Amino acid sequence: MENSLILNQPSIIWRAIAFVAIVCLCLVVLDGWRSWNARSFELAEMNIAASNLARAMAQQADDTFKEADTALLGIVERVQHDGTGPVALKRLHDVLVMRQQELTQLAGLFVYDENGIWIVNSTSTPLDRFNNSDREYFKFHRLHADLGPHIGVPVISRSSGKWIVPVSRRINKPDGSFSGVVLATIDIDFFKAFYSTLQIGNAGAVALVLNSGVMLIRRPFDVNVIGKNMRGTQLYRHYTTQGPTGTAFIKSAQDGVTRLNSYRSLQHYPVFVAAALSKDEILHEWWRDTIWHAAGVLCLVIVVGLFGWHLIKQIELRTTAEAELTKTHASLEKVNRTLEQLAMQDGLTGLANRRQFDVTLQSEFNRATRHASSLALIMLDVDFFKQYNDIYGHAAGDECLRTVGGLVMDLTARRPGDLAARYGGEEIAVLLPNAGVSDAVAIANDICDAIRGLEIEHAGNPVGFVTISAGVDAQVPIRGASEPTELMLAADRALYEAKKNGRNRVLAASDNRPSSTTV
Repeated sequence: MENSLILNQPSIIWRAIAFVAIVCLCLVVLDGWRSWNARSFELAEMNIAASNLARAMAQQADDTFKEADTALLGIVERVQHDGTGPVALKRLHDVLVMRQQELTQLAGLFVYDENGIWIVNSTSTPLDRFNNSDREYFKFHRLHADLGPHIGVPVISRSSGKWIVPVSRRINKPDGSFSGVVLATIDIDFFKAFYSTLQIGNAGAVALVLNSGVMLIRRPFDVNVIGKNMRGTQLYRHYTTQGPTGTAFIKSAQDGVTRLNSYRSLQHYPVFVAAALSKDEILHEWWRDTIWHAAGVLCLVIVVGLFGWHLIKQIELRTTAEAELTKTHASLEKVNRTLEQLAMQDGLTGLANRRQFDVTLQSEFNRATRHASSLALIMLDVDFFKQYNDIYGHAAGDECLRTVGGLVMDLTARRPGDLAARYGGEEIAVLLPNAGVSDAVAIANDICDAIRGLEIEHAGNPVGFVTISAGVDAQVPIRGASEPTELMLAADRALYEAKKNGRNRVLAASDNRPSSTTV
């Protein structure tokens, strides 16, 4: 009972500590789980918002380019059908002016001949003032036979001085050769005005980019980014590798702000839009809510921790008295157990001593009698041990016995019931419950081989190193007709015969022939 109290004292304290720790941990984990779910929900909501914003921007840009391109189709048809005579150009000028007035996004409509000279336009600028054959869109159409629309890189208009996005189509002669270009210029301020109405926060951003990587416009607006190459940015890499539509956290190459970017390509034109919401702004409210909750949980954890600390101290005070009362008794029991162990153990080899062997032999003999099971005994003796002591001294002899005893202990510890004991002097007995003669002989051979394998030098032994001899016997005791001494005498006689026959061998009592090959 006293030992149980001693063992339970730290157990009670540790259980109390574990309970307090688990309660505190549960509070922290639950609040962390709640905060993480709130964060995931906030990000999911903003993901949807950014995607919707990108969809709206893509639709607006697609509609803008579509209207300009539709106007270009009509102009191309008129030029190719009516020609470029003075009357036709007069009528065409009126049409261009009307189209520009209808489409507010247009800065102007222009028609160029094959040399880049203005033929007609929707402005009042003189036709012979500029030549646009050096523009990117003009060079493109001159080199490509494709009659589809082309959205060029943004430029400053020579007629108005404003930044514009050129949308153009090629005009062909009847034989299919290059005849000129029809151009619609979209005022970048049109996109700027639309993007300024979008709710993207203080650190958000939106952009319109050509598939080639050229920036058309970006909010926050900066004239220096118009026409900038975006190919090396994370946004462009995501767009070109992950597909025409996607969402990702990307650190901006323009200002270094990490944003939730939702990008989407236009349905009909080689352009994509990106709507980006600042990660810090998205999570601002979440952080504030998390900090308040964390502060509250921390206070609660401190209260629970203080209460638990007080409880544990009370348990410690209550159990200290009991521990002190049982401490002396526990020490005495430990000393008694040590003395008992020493009384049953050989001090030199660490094997069981003769007393323990006798007790165990009687116990195992009785058990074998009850269960009609076999009990085997191996008697081992170091060959020429007296000569070993004479040659090398008693200290070396003791070390030799320690080595042999340790090896025997290792080889006979395979089963829990086996017992190896120092029987006396250099003689060792190995008791093997539930083992027959063949089992005992095999174990004895293993021991002999292992000791020979140590090759401990022994000049007094003909083979030159330490060997042992072993006698083996096994019996199935019969109640009233068998005694433990019979097993001892039989194994001892077998050991005597083994020594008589040349040593360094194993002999069974039932067979006077050696059971192992001598070395």
